[in-house]
Amino acid sequence: MDRALRNLLEGVKKGDLSLDESVRRLRDLAFEDLGYANVDHHRRLRRGFPEVVFAPGKTLPQIQGIVARLIEGEGPVLVTRVEPDVAAALLAAHASGQHNATARTVAWRVPEPRTPGVLVVSAGTSDLPVAEEAVVTAEAFGNQVERLYDVGVAGIHRLLGRGDALRRARVLVVVAGMDGALPSVVGGLVDAPVIAVPTSTGYGASFGGVSALLAMLNSCSSGVTVVNIDNGFGAGYAAAVTMRAIAREAET
Repeated sequence: MDRALRNLLEGVKKGDLSLDESVRRLRDLAFEDLGYANVDHHRRLRRGFPEVVFAPGKTLPQIQGIVARLIEGEGPVLVTRVEPDVAAALLAAHASGQHNATARTVAWRVPEPRTPGVLVVSAGTSDLPVAEEAVVTAEAFGNQVERLYDVGVAGIHRLLGRGDALRRARVLVVVAGMDGALPSVVGGLVDAPVIAVPTSTGYGASFGGVSALLAMLNSCSSGVTVVNIDNGFGAGYAAAVTMRAIAREAET
């Protein structure tokens, strides 16, 4: 978006674009009305990261239309919660995409990881879809992500044996279902921000992740931040924003 705006202004300055044509292009730079969606082309300019497409509830033609317009812009394009048939159709139209079947994502123009420091931790293997969604999201915005999976409190020695990875992280995303205890344990071991993600993994009394959510909200480890149930995307995004703030602080 930065480049598109600069090119437009340069065109006006040089006389290559008429006033009417520049006004028309500026109108579409802010957002584009597709009839079923207003594609937010300015989001990257405002927030540093472009709009992300949440697939559920949208028809395949709607997803394809939104993706086609986003791909014409700058920066990464990410679609979350993608069913296999939708992923196949998107990749058939735009072959350069990366499909992560576990995370249920498709992404284009993922940058080379330039910023190490994000660690995604999962309590169990059943939590991997949510954990991988966090990984893909953080990576889409230029972060190098480490994984530490299946280290839940039922076998706490698995976590305690990975102290180096925990201490190395600048921000941690901790994903857990069942009793949701893992973020509290991790929060008591590190001096970095911990973003807790409750998952819907568990038996009947887990109430689809509500039990884990409440446990994380009531964490006795100070500073643990909690996102919504199964919201790996939100956690990965928050981790990316945190890493950007850390990088900005280091530059001053």
